[in-house]
Amino acid sequence: MQWWCSVQLRATALDTISTIEFHGVSDLSMDNPCYPSHLCHDMWVESRGAHEAGTQADYPQWFSAFISDRATRKPSPHTAKAYRQDFSAIAAQLVGAGSRVGELRPHDITKSAMRAAFAAYAESHEPASIRRCWSTWNTICTFLFANEEIPMNPMPLIGRPKIAKTLPKAIDGDTVAQLLAVIAADSDSSLRTDWAQRDRALLLTALLAGLRSDELVRSNVGDIRVTEDGGVINVRGKGGKDRRIPVEEGLIGVLEDYLHSRASRFPGTTKRRSADATLAAWPSNAPLFVGIDGERITRGTVQSRVLRAYKKAGLNGQRPRGALVHGLRHTYATELANADVSVYTLMKLLGHESMATSQRYVAGAGTENRDAAARNPLYQFTEEQRRLDR
Repeated sequence: MQWWCSVQLRATALDTISTIEFHGVSDLSMDNPCYPSHLCHDMWVESRGAHEAGTQADYPQWFSAFISDRATRKPSPHTAKAYRQDFSAIAAQLVGAGSRVGELRPHDITKSAMRAAFAAYAESHEPASIRRCWSTWNTICTFLFANEEIPMNPMPLIGRPKIAKTLPKAIDGDTVAQLLAVIAADSDSSLRTDWAQRDRALLLTALLAGLRSDELVRSNVGDIRVTEDGGVINVRGKGGKDRRIPVEEGLIGVLEDYLHSRASRFPGTTKRRSADATLAAWPSNAPLFVGIDGERITRGTVQSRVLRAYKKAGLNGQRPRGALVHGLRHTYATELANADVSVYTLMKLLGHESMATSQRYVAGAGTENRDAAARNPLYQFTEEQRRLDR
């Protein structure tokens, strides 16, 4: 079958992505030695297992061809990892105990077999995981059908659970104040891992611009443009979709305070011709947020610093389950919704693909993006925090 040719070389791209993600998780303990060691170990083992289970020898050749085909679409690290995890979970059910998933053949993928496999999978997984797995296998089966390996795609005949349409939980102003207070306390710390200016900038950028954790990681200094009435952050969003987020002077000031502290920590990293450490002093491709080693911050470090603030404030048990940086993003959206921002405007600011996703937050009259961002009451915290540093 000629469409399987050269799979090994082309599919290597996704293996590399998985390796990068694995190293990102390990950085949890590097940048925060106080992070629970057992949790760091568990996440390390999980990532390691997912990567090691993803060697070419473990998969049937046709699945490697599928991975090669998807690699041309440049999926995110999370999507690449999900393809392998979801494939292995259902394939194990299809081949049965004592057999390897590498032995699975396209003709084994029938309607009855898939129904039984997903029924078994559903016994131990949440609805969101089941729906993601269903989506992965729908993509796989579409690929196989297009290449005439199966007579039909059975997935439309496989049931999937509905997910309750609940409004994401935001954090209130008192919680924000307490998180910022414990971060500010790190200003007097002698520990190199405690970096109040950076952690404050991370928290407030998520709160006031609605960035996802991966978007915070990918942001460069050059993505921020200062304007007469504040600034604009160019965000490289989910699925390669860019968006421009207007921000106010308060957040620009917090970011410049952080960059000034960064220049002190890592001398020689700014442009030589620049006398100060403002945004203009840095190369445009310099990462906006860095770890204690001066290199681009990892997703694990971003999450661990937010978690640390919750724990130090004694609020970890009160935050929405599973919500760290994403909880801050929900708060950004909720505050704008409370300010009567239109669904369309909110969709653009959040980078949602569907207006229905944004509809969960708001149903109001249309306004301009900058006016909407300026009305965010959380901006009060930028001036309060900057005063603490003076």
